[in-house]
Amino acid sequence: MARLPRLYAPSVPQLVEARFAHPLARASDPTPADELDGLKVMLEREVREHKVSLHAWLLLNDRITLLATPPDERSMPRLVQALGRRIASAGAPGRVFAGRYRSALVEPGTWVLPTMVWLESLPSQLHYVDRPEIWPWSSARDHTGATVSAILTDHHDYWAGGNTPFARQAHYREKLSRGLSGAEGLRIEKALFGQWAVGEADFLAQLSNRASRRVAPAPRGRPRKVREEASG
Repeated sequence: MARLPRLYAPSVPQLVEARFAHPLARASDPTPADELDGLKVMLEREVREHKVSLHAWLLLNDRITLLATPPDERSMPRLVQALGRRIASAGAPGRVFAGRYRSALVEPGTWVLPTMVWLESLPSQLHYVDRPEIWPWSSARDHTGATVSAILTDHHDYWAGGNTPFARQAHYREKLSRGLSGAEGLRIEKALFGQWAVGEADFLAQLSNRASRRVAPAPRGRPRKVREEASG
């Protein structure tokens, strides 16, 4: 089966995940802090180099996960490729990533904040830490007010949470603490795994007119034949 071309639409955020071919460590092992710090520096360089608007990010022992709006269709693939080259030049053995990275388009106004919560909750979901905001290698600390990152470009949906930084941080802390429903998380995971778009029906219909390819799976089964009525 031929692999799908990359899904892209101008000004639409992308959820991106690249898995390492050789994890830095198991989740139960001591945290490889030096390696994760090095990855963060590499990510910062490539985000600036490729002028990608980075809304949320996460580094784990086995993956890099990003939510970003690239300036054009080629910027995100080039960013991931450049990261792979930097990691390889730092001494990573063999292939850096386990196959192609996965990506999904995310509906602004409805699904950006849930996707940020899903991404930043992964360290606690996968039992690295008890609470997402104490994992040092993600944007959760920035969005909740613990740190300030120069590489983040806050999405409009995050800004809509309040008129001041403190109000926005409090609004997001509440969302992160509450988490997602199982159905919300599953929709995001299915979109990422299938490399589709996550959004409501109206958004998907509009997006289909300007995206680089189909934005949702085709209906299962063979198309129904239309019976031709005899004339007369």
